[in-house]
Amino acid sequence: MDHTRIGFVGAGKIGEPMVERLLAAGRHPAVFARRPEVRDRLTRLGATMVPTAEDLATSDVVIACLFDDAQLTQVAGGIIERMTPGSVFVSHTTGSPRTIQRLNGIGDPRGVAIVDAPFSGTPELIRQGTLTVLLAGADDAMNRSAEIVGAYAATIHRMGPSGTALSAKLLNNALFAACTQVTLSALKAATDLGITEHAFLDLLADASGGSAASRYIAASGDDAEAYSRRISRYLTKDLDAATTAADDLAVDIGELLAAARLGPMDLGEPVSAAHTR
Repeated sequence: MDHTRIGFVGAGKIGEPMVERLLAAGRHPAVFARRPEVRDRLTRLGATMVPTAEDLATSDVVIACLFDDAQLTQVAGGIIERMTPGSVFVSHTTGSPRTIQRLNGIGDPRGVAIVDAPFSGTPELIRQGTLTVLLAGADDAMNRSAEIVGAYAATIHRMGPSGTALSAKLLNNALFAACTQVTLSALKAATDLGITEHAFLDLLADASGGSAASRYIAASGDDAEAYSRRISRYLTKDLDAATTAADDLAVDIGELLAAARLGPMDLGEPVSAAHTR
């Protein structure tokens, strides 16, 4: 039996079903959650609640599922500083590779491995155990992480050295944003031509113009306008992170970013010359 002690912080819309899957797999994570209703639900399922995020530092593997770099930076440092040599900190946050470098700067002197582990999928896919997760970091740390996240991920891609999983995820998200913009534009044209959104999305499910973007829109149950409002917050964050990462790494992804921002969703200003080195 695997006696790895697991800690989890960030039991929100994405993180809570991750914890549920860990519990269903026979794991018993220690969890820090701010919302009383989340603490109550997960306690009933068998999770152990801790009063502060830093209390998770006694775990062998700590998983963080936080919204952005700012939240990750605020929470992670205090945990990693208290973790013991040989332990692993896994971040599901989609953000800048530079943040992972900063966390490595805290973890390396203490013998704590940092794994960037962004994911692709929805809460429904997590509950089905079919999430896709990207891993980057030292081989042993990736292997240990894969054994745990396999409770909610059916597909795991090992991308390479620290930071490469985030770089790959940011490129994926920029491409997804571009595909979503194009699909929403096509939906608008379809309705102008007297074709309902539902009928056109049904067609895209079987036709060559379909994509993950059209499948996500169809599965959401929202109309195009409501879907745009809901998803734009997340895509804007990811495009901003991709822009920063491209600057940090001196990589030109200006055309991809421009395509991602062109369409009915307001995802911020088009990429500037400063981001097209």
